[in-house]
Amino acid sequence: QVSVLYFARSAELAGLRSETLSVPRQITSLQLWEEIVKAHPRLAVIRDQVVFAVRQEYVLLGDQLLVLQPGDEVAIIPPISGG
Repeated sequence: QVSVLYFARSAELAGLRSETLSVPRQITSLQLWEEIVKAHPRLAVIRDQVVFAVRQEYVLLGDQLLVLQPGDEVAIIPPISGG
């Protein structure tokens, strides 16, 4: 189980700021995103703009294999608009 933290637009779309999800211990960042979108389909609209932070390290969506430990934090960081 990992803690998923939602920020800015991802929190608006998911309707919450954090939750605990059960995911495989070894998973690619893209597969992890797909698991999160299954739980919150509205997040699909920001797929091409989102970045993860896993254990406070940025991870792009793709084939990168993540080895998650129970209790790891996964932050969903949407684009931040300036202005």
